[in-house]
Amino acid sequence: MQPKNFDRWNEQKKKIHAREGEVFFHEREIWWCSLGVNIGFEQDGTNELFERPMLVIKKFNRDVLWVLPLTRSSKENRYYVPITVGDSNSAVILSQLRLISSKRLQRYMHKLPQGQFKQIIRLVQQFFPRT
Repeated sequence: MQPKNFDRWNEQKKKIHAREGEVFFHEREIWWCSLGVNIGFEQDGTNELFERPMLVIKKFNRDVLWVLPLTRSSKENRYYVPITVGDSNSAVILSQLRLISSKRLQRYMHKLPQGQFKQIIRLVQQFFPRT
């Protein structure tokens, strides 16, 4: 296993935290997001900004949102949902749902079609059974 560069991510995280200005985002959008270097099997970002594409599934306010990471490697299980992003095939990883600050959003990529988004929301809701 290759060692993770937590120190480099920590320096980048300080810059992201200090960033001024508001990011305007909406549900259904896919953004490059500075996800960072994480622990264990949590999804990491890549490149100098530690980014990964993320689907915005819930906007709570201008500062806080729920996101799901995307991957190009698909697995045959209930936690990976295949989607089409532009001309590319990807998968949303349902098990990696997380709350983030909008400061982590870097660049807008794409807006998921309404039908694909509704399917993902229905699948996420299965993890929150009503009592």
